[in-house]
Order: sequence, then structure tokens, then C-alpha cells
Amino acid sequence: MSPSGRTGDSGAPPRLLDTLTDDVRVVTQDVMRRGVGRSVTGTLSSLEAFYLTSDDRQRLSELAGVRRQLRRVWWFIRSLLMKLTPARRIMLAVALLTLVLGNGRIDINTVHFGYETQALSALLLFAVLVLELKDKLIARDELEAGRVVQLALLPTERPTVPGWDVWLYTRPANDVGGDLVDHLPLDDGRHAVVLGDVAGKALPAALLSVKLQATIRALAPLFTGLGDFGAELNRILYRDGLPARFASLVYARLPADGGQVTLLNAGHMPPLHVRPGALTTLPIGSMVLGMMPDVPFSEQQVQVDKGEVLVVYSDGVSEAMNERGDFFGDERLQDLARLAHNMTASEGGAFILRGLANFVGDAEQSDDVSLMILRRQ
Repeated sequence: MSPSGRTGDSGAPPRLLDTLTDDVRVVTQDVMRRGVGRSVTGTLSSLEAFYLTSDDRQRLSELAGVRRQLRRVWWFIRSLLMKLTPARRIMLAVALLTLVLGNGRIDINTVHFGYETQALSALLLFAVLVLELKDKLIARDELEAGRVVQLALLPTERPTVPGWDVWLYTRPANDVGGDLVDHLPLDDGRHAVVLGDVAGKALPAALLSVKLQATIRALAPLFTGLGDFGAELNRILYRDGLPARFASLVYARLPADGGQVTLLNAGHMPPLHVRPGALTTLPIGSMVLGMMPDVPFSEQQVQVDKGEVLVVYSDGVSEAMNERGDFFGDERLQDLARLAHNMTASEGGAFILRGLANFVGDAEQSDDVSLMILRRQ
């Protein structure tokens, strides 16, 4: 059954009672797993992070007692109202006002006027809820359609590359994401694999990620030197991009025979070169794409012998946080990469992801997670 309560594959609408029963079961299991306190605290923390600015949260931390709680409630209501459209803002403000006033009676000389506001408050609150839910469902449908398109543009997890065992993985923090993984067969028998990370998350980053992928696919067959390739990528993204929007990228060209890998690292996390008993962090590459015009880019060469592995990852891996706010970090990733050295590419990738999941626990995913394992056979 669909978690959204929509029509399933059979075409029959789901029964409300069955849906509510499943919802109670899912929520109960989650509460039992996390505990009531952690569930409530986590929900309140996510609401506060969304509705209150960092300045508001800083000012709240300087207050104490009842004053702090009253200020938190008022700022929360203010922010909630400001996020609505004008008509809905008025409706919600009236609903909250009438809810506070409650029922009462006004006496003017010998004439008594009674008023009841609960029904009006409930009606206005329900109207705002229905309108906001409609907008959310429309946006959700559009994001789901965008997710389908984005997934269709991605290669399989295990593209076929002669002489190499390749595994690709990406998981967005939201319905759509700004990370990019791709595989391109080149005309000369070589293959290229790509891992990119567009600044930001969700729909704006996803749109730029699709443009980056299309640009890479169009330019890759035209350039022999990756320095010139990076410079042209940067020129196009800078010309067509948005302010404060940029992308980091690792573009690796794999030879059909031999292990001489040619890399373009445009401001991305340095890949890990894992050998028996050793792990090397490759040199930091060039500047990110799309931030400044006319900057130089250079290619790197790395020899990957049989049994050795290259691990390429996005900062959503190393900067993943657990519920205490601790980062996963480069050292944990490197330890897992060493342990996964003798595994196949897919086994090693799954092993690293399990280690990441165990560390993060019940914390929400804060950034897109992408991983690429290149094992020389």
C-alpha cells in the first residue's frame, strides 16, 4: 500500500481504515525504536530549525525560563504566518485570535451578547490545512516526476567497463538532489566515470545537476586534454549559471587496457587510492566549476594496478552527522575503505554505506550521498 494513501497498481483506492491501521503500526514501531522522548525531541528540533532563523536560535539560547519559552512560541507563530500567502495568513491569524478569545459574553446595559468562536477557529484552521496540503501534494507530484526523470538519466549501479569493476551510487537528501554520478563510453575504447556535487540541495541543485550532466556528455568526446575540458565546462557553467551556484567534479577516464587513470578534479573531495597495506589521498585538484571565469584546470595521472581501488565520494559522506552532531569524517571513511580493499566494488560500496548508516543512526540525512568505487581487475 502506498504510504501516501493513493491508488495502488490495482486501480482500487485504498481503504481509509486499512491506511490508518498501517500508519498506527508504522508510527508505533518508530516510537518504540527511538523512544517517545527522542521522537518528540527530534520532531521539535526539525520544526525549530525550519521555522526559526539561526539568529533567532542564537538569541533564544541567551534567554532562560518562561521568557525563553514565550519568545520561542511567538517567533514560531510569526515565522509560520510569514510563510503563508496573504489570504491564508489572514485566515490563520483570525483563527488563532478567535481561539485565544474563546467563548464569551458582552453586556451593554441590560442587553447581553454572547459569542462563540471555537467553530470559526476550527473552520479557518481546517481551510488553511486543506489549502496547504493541496499545494504540498501538487509539489510532491512534481518532485516525484522530476525524480523519475533524474533516475532515468543515471547509469546502472554497475556499468560494464573492460578491465574494471565499477560501482556507482547516489542517494539524495530530498526527493531530488544535486549530486551526479554518470558513466560515458568514449569513442576510443576508453570509459569515463563522473561524480559531481552541485552546491545546495533539492530542486535548484537538481536542475543545475542535469545541465552539468548534459554539458559533460556533449563535451567529453571533443577533448583529449582534461585541462581544456575543465576550462570549457567552467566557461559554460559560469556563463549560464546563477550567482553563488557552483559545482565540484571528479571526472575519471579509465583505459581499456592498463591502469593509467586520467583525472580532472574540479574542487571536489580528493579521491582515495587504496592499495594492499596503504591508502593515499590524491592531490587536491583545480577550482570548482562555475564560480569564476577563465581559471586554469589541470589533469592528474594515477597508476592503479590490479587489485587496487579508487574511492570517490561526495561531502555528504564525510560530513554526514549523527544525532549528537558529530561528523562521520575522513578518518572513518578511510578506515572503511581499507577494510573493503579485498571486496568487489559493489561489496565494498555496500560495506561503506553500512558503516555510514550505523554511524548516522536515526539522524535525518542532511546532504546528498554519492559514492563511486573503481576496482582494477
